[in-house]
Amino acid sequence: MAATTRLPFPSSSSSAAAAAAARTLARALSPRRPLLLHASRRGRHLLAAASSGGLRHLHRPLSASAAASGGSNGAVPAGGGGSGHDYDYDLFTIGAGSGGMRASRTASSLYGARAAVCEPPFATVASDAHGGVGGTCVLRGCVPKKLLVYASKYSHEFEESRGFGWMYETDPKHDWRTLITNKNLELQRLMGVQTNTLKNSGVTIIEGRGKIIDPHTVSVDGKLYTAKNILIAVGGRPSMPNIPGIEHVIDSDAALDLPSRPDKIAIVGGGYIALEFAGIFNGLKSDVHVFIRQKKVLRGFDEEVRDFVAEQMSLRGITFHTEQTPRAVTKLDDGLLSLKTNKGTISGFSHVMFATGRKPNTKNLGLEEVGVKIDEHGAIVVDEYSRTSVDSVWAVGDVTNRVNLTPVALMEGGALARTLFGNEPTKPDYSAVPSAVFSQPPIGQVGLTEEKAIEKYGDVDVYTANFRPLRATLSGLPDRVYMKVVVCAITNKVLGVHMCGEDAPEIIQGIAIAVKAGLTKQNFDATVGVHPTTAEEFVTMKNPTRKIRRDTAAEAKIKGEAVSQK
Repeated sequence: MAATTRLPFPSSSSSAAAAAAARTLARALSPRRPLLLHASRRGRHLLAAASSGGLRHLHRPLSASAAASGGSNGAVPAGGGGSGHDYDYDLFTIGAGSGGMRASRTASSLYGARAAVCEPPFATVASDAHGGVGGTCVLRGCVPKKLLVYASKYSHEFEESRGFGWMYETDPKHDWRTLITNKNLELQRLMGVQTNTLKNSGVTIIEGRGKIIDPHTVSVDGKLYTAKNILIAVGGRPSMPNIPGIEHVIDSDAALDLPSRPDKIAIVGGGYIALEFAGIFNGLKSDVHVFIRQKKVLRGFDEEVRDFVAEQMSLRGITFHTEQTPRAVTKLDDGLLSLKTNKGTISGFSHVMFATGRKPNTKNLGLEEVGVKIDEHGAIVVDEYSRTSVDSVWAVGDVTNRVNLTPVALMEGGALARTLFGNEPTKPDYSAVPSAVFSQPPIGQVGLTEEKAIEKYGDVDVYTANFRPLRATLSGLPDRVYMKVVVCAITNKVLGVHMCGEDAPEIIQGIAIAVKAGLTKQNFDATVGVHPTTAEEFVTMKNPTRKIRRDTAAEAKIKGEAVSQK
C-alpha cells in the first residue's frame, strides 16, 4: 500500500523562485511536438530532443507513494538526477476523456510536466479505431444525452401549459433530423474547445490508438513514444449479452445518433441509462417498453425512490416489463423486430436497445503483456493512489471500475497529477459523491440510502415528503415530488439526501455541500427556506416519518406530520 508521508523539499522562497524559473526555462526549451523514437525500445537519446536532461527535470518531485515502495514511479526529485533515462514525456496518457484530460492539463499547466495524450479520431459511435477528444461524457454520454433530454421535455411542458392558458390550434411537431444535426454540430464545437484547452495547457495531442509496449513505451499506430509515467484513461464501452439476434440491437452510442426517431422501442435494462433513454423517447412520442430482469428499476438506489420513479414514469406512458430476461431478438419479414424473453415474445418494435451495463475498455492495450493486473470484470486494478501493479503505469476513470462518474474521473485525474508532480500524494475521496439520473422525472442523491444507513449505523431517523408541486396545481397533470433525508439518530448527522422530481439534480448539487461538510439535521432545520420552492422542503421537514433502532424488530412509525403536504 502506498504511503502518505511527504518527502522533504526545499521550502524557502529563494529555492521556490529558482525552481519556478527553471520550470519556465525548461518548458521554453522543450519542444511541444510528438517525438518519434527511431529505435524499437526506450532509453535512446532522440535526435529531436532540444533541452538538457538536468534542467528539464527540475520541476519533477518524487511522490511519497513511490518512495515508500523504494521506487521512483517515474518521478525524479527536484534538481534532476534519476535513472539516467531521457524520456520523451513526463506523462503520456492513453485516452483524452475527462480523467485523462484533467491529469494531463494539471500536470502540464500547474507543474510544468511534459505531457502528451493520444486519442483516436472522432466518430459519433466509438470503436477500436474511433473515439474523439472529450471522451464518452462529452461525445456520446452526459452531454448529448442531456441535450436529448432537453428536447424531449418540451412535450410534457406543452401539456402543462394548457392549464396556464396556452392554446394550440395544432399539436407541435418534432423534427428528429434537426435535433440530431444540431446536436452533432455542438459536439464538434465542444471537441474543438477540448482540443484547444489541451493545447493551451501545453499538452501534446497525438491522434491514434495507443498501446503499451513496455512500462515506459507507448505505440500510437506504430510510432513509439517514451514516458516516465503512463496513464490509462480509456473509459468504458457498452456491454451487451451474447444472444441470438444481437446484431439487430442498438446500444447507447447508436441511440444518440439514429437516422430517425423510433416508432416503438424496447429498452432492455433497468439502470440509469435505460431510464434516461426511456424518458427521451417517450417525450419524443415513441411507444416505449422497458424490460428489466429484477422486480424494480435502479438497483442500488434508495428503495422508495426506485418505487416512486417507476410509478411516475408509468403515468407518463412508459410500459415496464419486470422480471424478464432477454432470450433472442428476431427480425421479421416486415423489417420490424420481436423480443423474446423468459415470459414470452413481444413484436412490432422498430428498434431494440440494450442498456445492460458498461465494461472497461481494456482490450488490445498491451496491459497483460507488461504485467498490469486486470480483474475478472476487465477493470484495471489500482491502489488508493491510482497506481497499477506496474510502478510507472497508472489508471483513472471508468477503466478502473471504481465510481463510474465523470466528476469522479476528474477528481482522480487531478489527484494523480498532484501525487506525481506536486509533491502532494493525494488519494481520491469517494465519500458523499452526489449523482443524478436524468430520467423524467429526474433523480438526485448524495450520501447513504436508507438501507445502507441502517446497515451501517443501526439507529436512523428518516424524514420524507411526497407532494404535488405548485406547478402541477394548475397543469392538472399527476406530477409529484418525493424527498428523503436520512439522519443518524445518535449524532444527528445527515447521512443521505434523496429526491425525485423536477430540478432534483440541480437541488442535490447544493445539498451535497452540506452532506460533504458533515452538517446535522439541526443545521438543516436552522436554515431559512426560499419560498415558494420545492427545495425549501428539505429545511422544513421537522418530524421524522419513522425511527429505526437497533433493539426493535420493526420500524417505529411516527404519527402526525409524517408526510409533509403542500
